Amino acid sequence: MQRVAPKLNNYSLFGVIIKAMQVIRRYQPTFAERYPVPLFVALLDMTIVFLGGLLAHLYRFGTFELLERYSTATLVSSVVVVLCLSLGGVYGSQRGHSLGRQLSIVVVCWLAAAGTLLSISFFLKLSESYSRIWFTAMLIIGGSLCLLLRLTFYILLRNLRASGMNLKSVLLVDSGEGSTNQLSNGQALAEYGFKVSSSLTFNPSENWLEYLVSKVDEERVHEIWLCLPLSEGGAIKSILYALRHHTVAVRFIPDWGDIRLLNHRVSHIAGLYSLDLSCSPMDGPARIIKRVEDLMIGGAITLLILPVCVIIALMIKLTSPGPILFKQLRMGINGKHFKVYKFRSMVVHAEHTGKVTQATRNDTRVTRIGAFLRRTSLDELPQFFNVLQGRMSIVGPRPHALAHNEYYKDLVESYMQRHKVKPGITGWAQVSGYRGETDTLEKMQKRVEFDLWYIDNWSLGLDLKIIFLTVFKGFINKNAF
Repeated sequence: MQRVAPKLNNYSLFGVIIKAMQVIRRYQPTFAERYPVPLFVALLDMTIVFLGGLLAHLYRFGTFELLERYSTATLVSSVVVVLCLSLGGVYGSQRGHSLGRQLSIVVVCWLAAAGTLLSISFFLKLSESYSRIWFTAMLIIGGSLCLLLRLTFYILLRNLRASGMNLKSVLLVDSGEGSTNQLSNGQALAEYGFKVSSSLTFNPSENWLEYLVSKVDEERVHEIWLCLPLSEGGAIKSILYALRHHTVAVRFIPDWGDIRLLNHRVSHIAGLYSLDLSCSPMDGPARIIKRVEDLMIGGAITLLILPVCVIIALMIKLTSPGPILFKQLRMGINGKHFKVYKFRSMVVHAEHTGKVTQATRNDTRVTRIGAFLRRTSLDELPQFFNVLQGRMSIVGPRPHALAHNEYYKDLVESYMQRHKVKPGITGWAQVSGYRGETDTLEKMQKRVEFDLWYIDNWSLGLDLKIIFLTVFKGFINKNAF
């Protein structure tokens, strides 16, 4: 029996919110790329803790006017609470998680924050300077408001999903086992944020793999769930290889709910265990850290390079006819296209359709100013505006021309996995010597190998190391021409 979404009153709160969401739905991907939602939730949590401190002060001392030491204590408490929530994975994607699990993790993180704050006051011998009543009241009020916020978000998302919004479409691949029946028949699947677009019965033939790829292209699903028994585990490699040109998330959901796993990274989706095979690593706290890094460092660099950019723009305009900036479509995160900015370093010329000719040594198309810009990487400076837009990161795999992607994706296995993260101005491959023209397949394979290593081993420290190495050895390079 088909489930009918509840009809909402046009004048109800949730009805108004859903109408607003429908209006801005078309802008959702751009907004999510530039301003990660977890960052806003973290700031909201800090505000809640500060509000809890104010209300606790009113309860204990009868006034909102905080003494200086209480203002400092409230600020420190807000930072500690957000850090504990972040370490607990609260700011990661909660799609597929039950309300009870979400609230229980928040409670545990608040208890950890309380223990951390008590330890800080003990070791710094500050416990006698603050009211225990105030501290207890702040934790109770702040924790309650934090739980109320999560409950509100859950109810809002539940109503949105009941109306058919905020759902990720899933293509199920099954062999007739119980996991698929549970997913297909579970009416509560939409409450977890998913909808089954269609299902396919697994068949280890080449024609079936081609049919799977065509279904992905046709239905434009967000995820593929492989609900296969462990005996079919060997077929996963062939499925992943068939999907190597796609950035769709792939999850393996075997029937191992009663098996204890040690040192494995799994997700708990809609009450089932999922082994994440090909998903973006930039989620939750990592996504926030990466975006803050891009905004802070990218914003500072942009202010510093503005005078240099003005001088370069004048030199280009005065020495050769044509536009100052060169704009070209590149592939960004999850396969989305965007326009990358560069200072024009070549004379204006036309390329054959679908073909991009790489610059070579002593290329006659490169202008005199352009040769200097390319050799010193100054032609890349406008890409900091791409960073501020949220289309690129300072550090990440370099974006290749679309024609190069089409050519190399069939020659280099896992080539498209580079697009699981935002492209960067500089990257691990560039500071490791794999920069410039990729005139051989081996060079491209090594570049992709270094890009994938960076994605698998990403950390803030690694980004800072790459930025440091770029300053001292990446700008001027014998391979750049």
